[in-house]
Amino acid sequence: MSESSEAPSRSDDPIARCEATIGYVFQEKSLLKSALTHASGASHRLESNERLEFLGDAILGRVVCEALFLRYPHFLEGDLTRIKSVVVSRLTCAKLSRVLGLEEFLIVGKGMSSSPSVPPSLLADVFEAIIAAIYLDGGPKAAEDFVMRNVEDEIEAAVSGEAGANFKSALQQYAQREHGATPSYLLLDEKGPDHSKCFQVAAQVAGVRYGAAWGRNKKEAEQRAAENALCEIDGRPVEHLAE
Repeated sequence: MSESSEAPSRSDDPIARCEATIGYVFQEKSLLKSALTHASGASHRLESNERLEFLGDAILGRVVCEALFLRYPHFLEGDLTRIKSVVVSRLTCAKLSRVLGLEEFLIVGKGMSSSPSVPPSLLADVFEAIIAAIYLDGGPKAAEDFVMRNVEDEIEAAVSGEAGANFKSALQQYAQREHGATPSYLLLDEKGPDHSKCFQVAAQVAGVRYGAAWGRNKKEAEQRAAENALCEIDGRPVEHLAE
């Protein structure tokens, strides 16, 4: 992560090193620079990666939806939606940024450059912005190739249930990575006769309680509460209403 400054020497060109990292060489280098520039490191917000992130989010969703639709013809709409929500989530985009080492190339302002760690939201933004930059520079096929090269394993993990079906595991990984903590599950209510009880549970991470969910047993309620928490962390509507 570097502060916005004058162009580096040719022998230490971060743009060229970033191109090598992502596996794509830009014809228009300014597109990649824009994709790497956080609003804090730009002279004007229109020069930051915010607009590219907006476009990249849509491209990522389209590519993943098309891949899932064609690969899994027997999956119902609900299954496809669940898998897609995991693969294109902010948590996954931030993870992929870390895997690629994109934080090294971020252009940020002085305040953020002194921070010991890069916020997950910023990492997610830059991954989506790079997708858009590649799309604008090389066209739909180049962007699709970049997306699939990076999300292939995430799709397989979600389909096999290693991520998408086990929301408690996914929330635990997030909590340990971002907060060094373990999620707790709070039993808020229960109703029904002894032979057919329902339970209302909420997940809590680092003192933050997320939307509660009902389940036919405590295990199901905890899974749904974890899914609600992941939705809120990603900025998406919760999947399971508490009413």
